[in-house]
Amino acid sequence: MTGGAIRVGRAIVLALADAGLDVAIHYHRSAAAARRTARDVAARGVRAVTLRADLRRPDAPARLVRAATRALGGLDVLVNSAAVFPRTPFATTTLAQWETVVALNLRAPFFCAQAAARAMRGGGHVINIADLAVERAWTGYIPYTIAKSGLVALTRTLAVALRERGIVVNCVAPGLVLRPVGFPAARWRALTRGREGRPADVGAAVRFFATCPPDVTGQVLFVGGNR
Repeated sequence: MTGGAIRVGRAIVLALADAGLDVAIHYHRSAAAARRTARDVAARGVRAVTLRADLRRPDAPARLVRAATRALGGLDVLVNSAAVFPRTPFATTTLAQWETVVALNLRAPFFCAQAAARAMRGGGHVINIADLAVERAWTGYIPYTIAKSGLVALTRTLAVALRERGIVVNCVAPGLVLRPVGFPAARWRALTRGREGRPADVGAAVRFFATCPPDVTGQVLFVGGNR
């Protein structure tokens, strides 16, 4: 589970633990939060390990998947959740911002999935976490929107590419679930109209895809909020 220490990622981890799955919790900077989440997983009677990686590094996805597989003795489910959400208006977006967003939000999920497919034996599940942005134009977050739209395309192409190996690939696209760090509170209230979604609902959707039958693949499920 990439990006599993905090916020919606944490809710997904706990949903998987409630389903009886051992969980490898990836984090980058949130070490203390990852340990807390791991303790909460262990309290549910399943195993949890925490693994640090900067998934913007080209070699990090494969190393992370290998470490998770070794730590847990196998790999059945990959959840690509780690992401960044910087404000990047068209006129002022820099090359460095573009590369950071695309590297973490799109390139890393591809190579995590590639490594996971090699590690999965007898089938498995890949779940990508996209965003409502794939259906709405977030003009202040263009690289983010492009990367998340790419995750939808990745989901559908991998569903076909990995079908013969028994690996199903699906996507959860959260709506207005948690106000992003730094996002103006007044603007958030106007967008949600007082009906903010729940992280637990995203976790429930991921849990479904982590345990769904093999003929449920290539799907995109929008969850949360009133949009």
